[in-house]
Amino acid sequence: MKVKVKKNGKIKQFKLINSWSDVNLDTWIKLIEFETGSKTQEAEGTIATLSDMSKQLINQLSLRDVAVIMEKIAQLQAEQDSSLKRIIEIEGVEYGFHPNLDDITLGEYADLETFIKMGIEQHLPEVMAVLYRPVVEKKNEVYTIEKYGGDLTIRAEQMKKMSAEQVQSALRFFFAFVSALSVISESYLTKKLKEMKTQ
Repeated sequence: MKVKVKKNGKIKQFKLINSWSDVNLDTWIKLIEFETGSKTQEAEGTIATLSDMSKQLINQLSLRDVAVIMEKIAQLQAEQDSSLKRIIEIEGVEYGFHPNLDDITLGEYADLETFIKMGIEQHLPEVMAVLYRPVVEKKNEVYTIEKYGGDLTIRAEQMKKMSAEQVQSALRFFFAFVSALSVISESYLTKKLKEMKTQ
C-alpha cells in the first residue's frame, strides 16, 4: 500500500504494508514492545517498522497524518484472516499445528504453561515451536508432526518468520482449547472431590 505525504509543497509516496500477513512474528513482537512506551513512541515505532519512512520524517508528520496512517494499520489488522492455518511453510519446510490438542503430552503442556507464565509476549516463538512442528507424513488433510523434544532453540528462530496473522489465529485456537480444557478439568475435579467426600 502506498502512503502519500506532502512535505515542503511536494508530495512523496512511501510504502506501507499491504496486509497484516506481511507482518512476521519477529516484527509483531517489536510492535507489542512499542505498546509499553508512550503513544508517541508507539506511533513512531509502528510506522517506522511497517513502512519505508525514516523516523526523522515520521516526527515531522502532522498528528492528522499520523492518525490516518495508524488507522490504516489498525484496519489491516482488523481485516486479517483469523482462520487457523494448520500447515504453514517456512523456507521450504512444512510445519503442522498440533493435529490433536486432546493428545497433547504433559511435557508439551508444561513447556507452554512455563512460557505463558514467563510472559507470552517475550516467548511467542517458543510457544509456536511447541504448537507447530515439522510435518513428517501427510495425506490429503491428515498429517503427523515430529515428536516433541525439549530443545526448541532452532525451531523458535524459524517461527519468528511466521506471519503475525498465523500466530494470532493459532493463539486464539489454543486458548479456546485451554479454556474448554479448564472447564472440563474443573468439573472432573469437582466430581472426584464430591465422590471422595461421600466415601
